[in-house]
Amino acid sequence: MIGRPLLWRPLRIWWLALRLSLGLWWDGRSWSYPGGATPERRSQRARRRARWLTAEFLALGSAFIKLGQLLSARPDVLPAELVEELALLQDRVPAFPFAVVQELLEAELGERCAEIIDLDPEPLGSASLAQVHRASLRSGRQVVLKVQRPGLEHLFRLDLEVLQQVAALVQRHPRWGRGRDWVGIAKECRRVLLRELDFRLEAEHAARFRQQFLDDPGIRIPAVIWELSSRRVLCLDYVPGIKVTDRQALLEAGIDPGRVAEKGAASYLQQLVRFGFFHADPHPGNLAVATDGALIYYDFGMMGQLSARLRSRLGKMVRAAAGRDAAALVEELQAAGVIAPGVDPGPVRRLVRVMLTEALTPPFSANVINKLSGDLYSLVYGQPFRLPPELIFVMRALSTFEGVGRSLDPGFSLVSIARPYLLPLMTSSGGPGTRGGLGGSALIGEISRQAAEVSSRALGIPRRLDESLSRIEQGDLQVQIRAGETDRLLRRLALAQQVAGESMLLAGLAVAAALLAVSTRPSLVAVPLVLAAPVGLSWLKLQARLRRDGRLDQLPGIGGGQ
Repeated sequence: MIGRPLLWRPLRIWWLALRLSLGLWWDGRSWSYPGGATPERRSQRARRRARWLTAEFLALGSAFIKLGQLLSARPDVLPAELVEELALLQDRVPAFPFAVVQELLEAELGERCAEIIDLDPEPLGSASLAQVHRASLRSGRQVVLKVQRPGLEHLFRLDLEVLQQVAALVQRHPRWGRGRDWVGIAKECRRVLLRELDFRLEAEHAARFRQQFLDDPGIRIPAVIWELSSRRVLCLDYVPGIKVTDRQALLEAGIDPGRVAEKGAASYLQQLVRFGFFHADPHPGNLAVATDGALIYYDFGMMGQLSARLRSRLGKMVRAAAGRDAAALVEELQAAGVIAPGVDPGPVRRLVRVMLTEALTPPFSANVINKLSGDLYSLVYGQPFRLPPELIFVMRALSTFEGVGRSLDPGFSLVSIARPYLLPLMTSSGGPGTRGGLGGSALIGEISRQAAEVSSRALGIPRRLDESLSRIEQGDLQVQIRAGETDRLLRRLALAQQVAGESMLLAGLAVAAALLAVSTRPSLVAVPLVLAAPVGLSWLKLQARLRRDGRLDQLPGIGGGQ
């Protein structure tokens, strides 16, 4: 039978969702800011709202702590202030009693518990999913035991079911659901979190991850003791180290923090480019440094994997970006699912072209925004960019690791360290087991393919010119000119016409209601009032769109506002 707290838990989650939606609505109203809504005041209030939500997630416990950590990887769907706060969300959960730990070990391991001696009652760490205790085996081997919190799976399933319902409701909202797949995000979170509850999967991850770096003495991953591991218990070798962000302790041990940062970045790029299997949660609590300077990885519950298809796409993206080929880069982004289907690629292509030719080439142009004004307006409406699930963890891991690197070395630059690791992507397909560039036959094949592509295009030029000349002679050639300012004016003109039409319709219904009210059958006044309800709702939505357009026109380089 479900306990009383669990009966109230769905109501508590829905109450949080209601308060959050009301708070966001309030924050979006200009009149709610005393003295006017300035960007600074909006940002300050957004940060307060983000800190409040983070505290609520902590109070709700395990599932929401993990959910917040996952959502911190979604800058494509959440405001920047909320992403920054959620990225700081770390497990701060009190330990459960040692007697419960002993009961769980006996229930999970049975007679195998006899192998464990000197189990330390004080946990090395306590998190939302489990706590870790140090122990010794009869063989003298020093190990750690990760023991899952009791009753956690039932609580997770209950919370995730309610979150699915909340996501479905938010998806139907005309503004919050537009351009965002909240239901898909909720399903992905459910899949990831439920997998993390099975420690057998984590044991497989740890063993695979360790295998990748067996030949690298600068990287250490604890080995799995399989006979003492189960669905809710994980036994690993005890590998002590200095916390990676403890710069002073590293210096006292004679270890160069800059070298640690560089070694960590190199190992991460190897995981992405060479292996395609990477640690998806590299926060400071999961990284340490051995006394000889080797980097130690802990906690393998959240791992990411890049498919061979996506790694091949990434290689083509890198080659297109290196060659500053905006059209090819946009095509690859579309094929990888980063650009939503059905979106006009023209504005995206122009944005990418300017970024490749000007915004990424010093000295940086001061009028980039002016050159992109019309396209930026279209991009705001189209919301074309998406993050496929495979890339979510890559972005999260890289941003987290870059923060760790900067804490060790203020001059740390992941981009500069990445250059030698991007070369294999530029010269190969990035498939599994890739250890370098293309072999001789593969290189010749690639050159032949590109030569054939160029030659086929060249041979097609006379035919295309002849067709174009024929169309000009016949008067069939249509020239399409696209101007961002004209698009905006036409869109606003169409909205204004709709508003005017619905205003006249509302006025007519109001006159009809007034005439019926003084007629011999005043009860008929309900008919025009009922008809006016949906028209009035549509009129309010159009007014909101016009106000939004007005705010966009005030942006520098779009509407000419200063």
